[in-house]
This record gives sequence, C-alpha cells and structure tokens, in this order.
Amino acid sequence: MKKYSPQQLALRNGQDRKEIWIAYKGIIYDATNSKLWRNGTHYEHWSGQDLTDELKDAPHTEKVFERLNVIGELIQ
Repeated sequence: MKKYSPQQLALRNGQDRKEIWIAYKGIIYDATNSKLWRNGTHYEHWSGQDLTDELKDAPHTEKVFERLNVIGELIQ
C-alpha cells in the first residue's frame, strides 16, 4: 500500500488539488466522487485530514468508509 504523509494528505482537500481524501485509523480514503463531500467539506468536517478523533461525534459508524476507495496509508 502506498504511504502518504499528513502534508500530502492535506493537499487533497478539494481546494489545493481536485482530489478529496480523508483518513481514518491510518488509512486514506478517496471521497472525490462522494456527493457528501462536495467542495471538500462534510458538515463541519474538512477533507485533507485525519478524521479518526472526530468520528465519535458523528451520527454514523465507521462503516461509511466501506463505500470509499482506499488510496493508501497515512504515515506520521
């Protein structure tokens, strides 16, 4: 699996580049084609970052990531 730094993930925010990527538990997912992530935002969440700590406040479970394609691994 390809590895990406937090800085590389941050560029995939729908603004700096057209890709919309999000990370959860060390895995990076592609949300570019998701209607829920238009313009790189989803409610109060921003793409291009690790959302692991934010999921506890979400009204859904981690199962939502199963709908997205895996891009790679987030390295620290």
